[in-house]
Amino acid sequence: MLQDTSASAAPAAQSNAEAMKAMGFDHLIHNFDPLGWIVFVTLVIMSFSSWYFIIANAIRNGMVRGRAERVIQGFWGNNSTQDAIRVLEEQPKGEPFSKIALDAASAVAHHQQAAGGRLAETLSRSEFIDRALRQAVARESLRLEGGLTLLATVGSSAPFIGLLGTVWGIYHALIRISSSGDASMQAVAGPVGEALIMTAFGLFTAIPAVLAYNFFNRSNRLTYARFDEFAHDLHDYFATGARVEAGVAPVVVKK
Repeated sequence: MLQDTSASAAPAAQSNAEAMKAMGFDHLIHNFDPLGWIVFVTLVIMSFSSWYFIIANAIRNGMVRGRAERVIQGFWGNNSTQDAIRVLEEQPKGEPFSKIALDAASAVAHHQQAAGGRLAETLSRSEFIDRALRQAVARESLRLEGGLTLLATVGSSAPFIGLLGTVWGIYHALIRISSSGDASMQAVAGPVGEALIMTAFGLFTAIPAVLAYNFFNRSNRLTYARFDEFAHDLHDYFATGARVEAGVAPVVVKK
């Protein structure tokens, strides 16, 4: 009797082992239907896109924050405005602090050239510089936000796209059960495996995007604060000829 039980258990165990193979990724790829391929390809594109922006933003933000103090001190450390502007012009194209200062200097030069004209009558020197600084800060802030919309979209939608694949896999499992009347592991392993893999893939796509979005948002807020601080100092300097710092006597820089 024991021998018969062992003999019947062996084929069952072997059948379950074969069924578990049907839950693997290789079986999933070879048994995709059109909707499965659409879900899978969409998640792959979203994953690669989010990782591209994660790496690109990490490199860019690291370079901006690494150069920020050097650029700011390089501007204020010069004894003349012309020398400071030359230092700013030597900065890389994507360096934001130098571009903000250069826009302010350009606004001053433009206002001086228009002295006595309608521009000077319409806007004072201070107002013209303030407008230029606001535009420059807004422009550079917008550049720092590149890719954040995509990360937010991936983080919020990828789990639901994966869930669509999950529902579709469960639907296939139910169709097999209803058509064959067989609810064994071997009959439903493939569709259930598809459902589980799609769920995991959707989460693996979304989680890095959500974490990166929150991290870059926090990092950008700190950079925006530095933009505003630098812009206020630039406005004071170009409008009055002296850098005004709280609790410190105005620092006059030679033109």
